[in-house]
Amino acid sequence: MASPNLSELVTTTLRNRSAKLADNVSNNNALLYRLKEKGNNKVDGGRTIVQELEYAENSTYTRYSGYETLNISPSDVMSAAEFDWKQVAVAVSISGLEELQNSGKEAIIKLLSSRIKNAEKTMYNNMSTDIYSDGTADGGKQIGGLQSIVADDGTGTVGGIARASYSFWANQYYDFSDNSATPGSDTIQTAMNTLYLNCARGADRPDLIVADNIYFRYYWESLQANQRFTNEKMAAAGFDNLKFMGADVVFDGGQDGACPASHMYMLNTDYLYLKSHKDRNMVPLNPDRFAVNQDAMVKLIGWAGNMTVSNSALQGVIVA
Repeated sequence: MASPNLSELVTTTLRNRSAKLADNVSNNNALLYRLKEKGNNKVDGGRTIVQELEYAENSTYTRYSGYETLNISPSDVMSAAEFDWKQVAVAVSISGLEELQNSGKEAIIKLLSSRIKNAEKTMYNNMSTDIYSDGTADGGKQIGGLQSIVADDGTGTVGGIARASYSFWANQYYDFSDNSATPGSDTIQTAMNTLYLNCARGADRPDLIVADNIYFRYYWESLQANQRFTNEKMAAAGFDNLKFMGADVVFDGGQDGACPASHMYMLNTDYLYLKSHKDRNMVPLNPDRFAVNQDAMVKLIGWAGNMTVSNSALQGVIVA
């Protein structure tokens, strides 16, 4: 059987799998899974990713009697954080010799499928690492992950806003060393109680707590059997979880877990996003790449976006 048009076959095969790839990247990580559930993660374009945010209450609230003058002054309550676009790509390649050796449509699809699956795993693992990062890898080309957005000491510049200048933009944190305590199963709930109260604002409460093996185990061991509750939906998606004040407590550890060691993040995912460009969300990039001096073709799977936050004060982290 004659070999089909290779370029068309590779492109078609990749496009048929691109939606699955986008879904599975999210489903491979508890935090991304929750952010995907929340929606609001597509961006049309722009020089940067602009994240609108409220930084103050309306200042015109006035208690009055009778004909007293009311405060009608304009209130500056809105601002925006700007996040740079970050781009990632994984290459799927096939040589002319491999095309000849795997002649026939079915044979080439099998070869492509195995390489695409490997590319998918590569994308899963690296995206999972990046969402916990501080964004400094590869000269700052990395996604600005939780170590940047929810800093260990609440400092830094996020979305172009310096926390040293604007305290409303600082995240919460609980450091065991600042409280003369040693991390363990007998102290973890005190740390969680303290941080939870600091991250709560009216009806806004943390809804997801992600931890490495160490801190998840401390919390797990601190519970009695009749206090263990799980979110059935999260469990059905493959994430082992407990509960704390209504929030899901999930470990992102195990082998090659991406959560930093001895960290527990207390997150309000109503204000946390993984923004993706609507035209660059795990899709094959055009045009085809043919090597000038090689008998080979390369197809790239690409993604563009960044992790953003619209309220840092409702996010927190426990560290030692």
